Parts: sequence; structure tokens; C-alpha cells
Amino acid sequence: MTTCTRLTRRQILLRSAAAAGTTFLPWKTSAHAAPGAPVVITPELIEAAKKEGRVNYYTSVEINLAEKLGKAFEAKFPGISVKVERTGAERNFQRIGQEYASKIYACDTVNSSDAAHFIVWKRDGLLETCEPEDVAKHYAAEYKDPDGTYAAWRVFLSPIAYNTRLVKPEDAPKSYKDLLDPKWVGKLVKAHPGYSGTIMTSTHQMSRDLGWEYFEKLAKQKVMQVQSAADPAKKLVLGERAVMVDGADYGIFLMQDKGDPIAIVYPEEGTPLITGPSAVLKKAPHPNAAKLFHCWSFTAEAQQLSIDVGGLRSAHALVKERPGRKPLSEIKTMKENAAEVEKMADDIKARYASYFKV
Repeated sequence: MTTCTRLTRRQILLRSAAAAGTTFLPWKTSAHAAPGAPVVITPELIEAAKKEGRVNYYTSVEINLAEKLGKAFEAKFPGISVKVERTGAERNFQRIGQEYASKIYACDTVNSSDAAHFIVWKRDGLLETCEPEDVAKHYAAEYKDPDGTYAAWRVFLSPIAYNTRLVKPEDAPKSYKDLLDPKWVGKLVKAHPGYSGTIMTSTHQMSRDLGWEYFEKLAKQKVMQVQSAADPAKKLVLGERAVMVDGADYGIFLMQDKGDPIAIVYPEEGTPLITGPSAVLKKAPHPNAAKLFHCWSFTAEAQQLSIDVGGLRSAHALVKERPGRKPLSEIKTMKENAAEVEKMADDIKARYASYFKV
């Protein structure tokens, strides 16, 4: 991958706005147009999508699930291929901003684990109004944009976890405060908010609820730093660290299915809750195929696949939760606030880097 200069969200916003032919005024929010009618999958849409023949899908979800989602769509709608472009949410955000600044419109539909990205893209005029029929009928208001430009394609948590071969259940941490115990020095692993949208969101929630002084203390624990939200759990299973500070629960569920020695802890202070929205880009090169893929990905069929194959949770009212998994209603969670993350993202990265020297 070519190394590129890292831009702030503010710089990306201004550059992509210029490329899209819009003017962004930071002190003024444009009036929202009334949402259009939900998009229904019709024979006409399918036929138009087949003529385009392709969807370019940018996502930060695990590659195994992204590819299986693409294959399921291709089987459902023969003649339309799905090209999966998978990388960390923050890198996808950078990539789209840089592509638009260069007037390159390659992405059709995007999924990110950082809901704040969609606030920027919507305000920047990059998103198409495209509310799938299933979203209109089966998703609570908290999981969708009222103007129909994006909705939560996935829901998951960022908990603590530990290696059951290295840590006994009775010795495992029960809270974030417990991670500051000297016995965990050199035994913790944490992902980085500069790479992962999941970790950007969870770090925001933790810094808000626990205070930045918590991270100042945590940094003294000699915490291993990794990139993706999927990486901490992998380090546990390999035995390289005993406890993870954050990550993604869906990967842990899949590891447990395989019999890996890993257990989840929902901390007493509350567990960060993450939504991963999806949207169609207004300048999508394959607009009909993009809408078809987007709408299908929110159906009960596709959402059930994300649960069964990817270990994710879903906001769709008709899907079935995995057997034996603790439901969200029984877990104390922290509150996601994408608007705050959008405003504070650069500060979060800077403060985090200053504490952990990364």
C-alpha cells in the first residue's frame, strides 16, 4: 500500500467538499430535505443493476464476512459482481476523502465502524438518499438517519476479554479500574483509535465516562498497541497477552465457536456500544447496483448472515440472536455519540498518542 500523508478530518472534509462541488460552512448546517420514499427491490432495479454488472464495496468489517456477504449477493443476483475493498475504518475514511479530492469516484457503497464518518460525508454532500425498505419498516429510529442517507448495518460491543489458559475466571478483571492493577503490567493489549473506527468510538466513550486521566494511568501498564479492533483478541489466543482492553465482541464469538481459550468481560462501568452504518455514495460509478446491494444488505436474510457468519448483532427487528449469547438488553452499555466523535476525533488521536507514545 502506498504511504500517504495523514490528513485531519477537517482537511478531508474541506477537500472532498470542493471535489464534490459543494461549499461547507462550519458555522452553518444546511436544511435537511424531507426524506424520500423507501427504496424497494424491484425487477426494474435488478435489471438496471445487472446492466452495470458490478459493485465496489468499501468496508472495515472482517474480510471473511465481507467476502461471504459479496458471494451471497452474487448468488442472489447473478451477473453482478462485488469487489470488496477491506481496510480499517479510518483508512477508508482517508481514502474516500483523497479520492474525491482527486475527482476519483470509485466507491459505490461504504460501511464503516465509525458512525461519525457518515455525519461528515452527509454534511459534505457525498451521500445518496437511499433508505432501504427493510430499514423503514424494521429499524428503530436510533439506528437510522432521519433523512434516509445511512443506517446501522451492524451493531456490536467493545468489551474486555482474557485468555482462559493464562487467567483464571476468579482472577480476571471485572472492571476498567481493575486493569490498572500492577499485576497486569506488560500483560494488556489495546487497539489504536488512529486506525480503527471501532476503537475511535470506544476510546471516545471511555474517555468521556472514565476521564482522560484513566488513559494516562493505563499507559503506565506497558500496553501492547495493535491496529484493528480484531487484533487484540488474536493476541490473546496466541498467548502473547493475557487481557485485552478493547476490541470487537463479534470476533471473540467466532473464536469461542472454534474452542479458542478466550472469555468476555462486560466491565462494571459499562461496555462501549458501536454501530457500523452503511450508505451509497452520490457519485457511485454503478448507482443502481449500489442501491440494490445496499438495500439487500439490510434485509433479514443478509442481516441473519451477518449474525450467523460474522458474529455481529443486528438492529433488524426480525432477525434471530445467536443461541446462548447475552442479549444487549441485559448488558450495561456506554452511549454512542457519533456527533461528538466527529468533533473530537483529531483531539482523541492526539491525546491518545501523547499518552501511549504511538
